[in-house]
Amino acid sequence: MVKAVVLLSGGLDSATTLAVARSSGYECYALSVDYGQRHGSELAAAKKLTQSIGVGEHKTIKVDLSVFGGSALTDKFIAVPAEGAAAGIPVTYVPARNTIMLSLALAWAEVLDSRDIFLGVNVVDYSGYPDCRPEYIAAFEEMANLATKAAIEGAKLSIHAPLIHLSKAEIIRQGILLGVDYSLTVSCYQADEAGLACGVCDSCRLRRAGFELAGVPDVTRYQC
Repeated sequence: MVKAVVLLSGGLDSATTLAVARSSGYECYALSVDYGQRHGSELAAAKKLTQSIGVGEHKTIKVDLSVFGGSALTDKFIAVPAEGAAAGIPVTYVPARNTIMLSLALAWAEVLDSRDIFLGVNVVDYSGYPDCRPEYIAAFEEMANLATKAAIEGAKLSIHAPLIHLSKAEIIRQGILLGVDYSLTVSCYQADEAGLACGVCDSCRLRRAGFELAGVPDVTRYQC
């Protein structure tokens, strides 16, 4: 089987992306990143997902972005905004997060002799993050093919974002068809240690609306 590295946060989108990659015939190698996020329970969810969906190997790498702060997800002094927060790039944006994660995935892909990297970004229901746009993905792919030994020797690498133009409801419907157990996933920006969601952050709002529009029961475990 052709190997692929899949970035797996433990959330709904990345779980669906892993299922898409696996159903496409790839032998999946899941990569999670402990970047100092306040919702660390998503990493435990990622481990459960790999056991549920099945992967060749799962690695978790620690890169502590909390030393920089600058985001509500990595700085305890910046509050996670509740539902109805102001428009624009929100304080939950983590500077350079996707660039760092994709770079780590790229390094592992080279070692695995893999030419494919999957990640679960999308632009329809996304929260305004600049590193979730198609032009960003295309630019990173171009950079990767300029910067790696494998590409220079003729083995071009592809960055796959299979959910990038899907709504949250469409993502959920696709995941259900692929057998994803969404009760294992954690999407909340401030989930507690048990993975229970707050129900009021932007991620919870998008997730709840997605289940409603998909006509699928919301299996999210809430704090209250």
